[in-house]
Amino acid sequence: MNEEVLAYFITWTCYGTFLPGDQRGWTKWHQGEKSPQPLLEQWCRDQMLEPVCFLDTSQRRIVNTSVQDHCNIRGWTLHAVNCRSNHCHVVVTALDYDGDLVRDQFKAWCKRRLREDQKKRRLDHELREHWWSRKGSVRKLFDEKSVDAAAIYTLEAQEVGGSKMEGS
Repeated sequence: MNEEVLAYFITWTCYGTFLPGDQRGWTKWHQGEKSPQPLLEQWCRDQMLEPVCFLDTSQRRIVNTSVQDHCNIRGWTLHAVNCRSNHCHVVVTALDYDGDLVRDQFKAWCKRRLREDQKKRRLDHELREHWWSRKGSVRKLFDEKSVDAAAIYTLEAQEVGGSKMEGS
């Protein structure tokens, strides 16, 4: 079966908020979910180049706006975006684009806008280089029901502590 991707459900985390080995469990790239490994988590924490990044309300607004603006520029259909203090979810249709590229473009443009905001507020002494964790999740959505479920999760389940999309 060779279905066309209708949309992507993209998630990325803020720098240092979800390290490999994390007690909540974690995902290893191309190897799936892994059990907590406290020694690995501590080793990763020791390797960090900057403090953990948590976004305030203003920064979250900047990320949401940056994603919306980038979708407008690219002609992509944005179904939902919700930046939280420690991660961001986006549901987007970006035909003929690889999901990893879409995610990476969002992360790059959001970082650029966040740094511009720091400079505008004259926070040069606090300029952050590392805003995001490496990579992130890109789930392919193949039907309207999945797109709708991802959008609802993105916009609503975050407020009530939801952690898994229904049916996933």
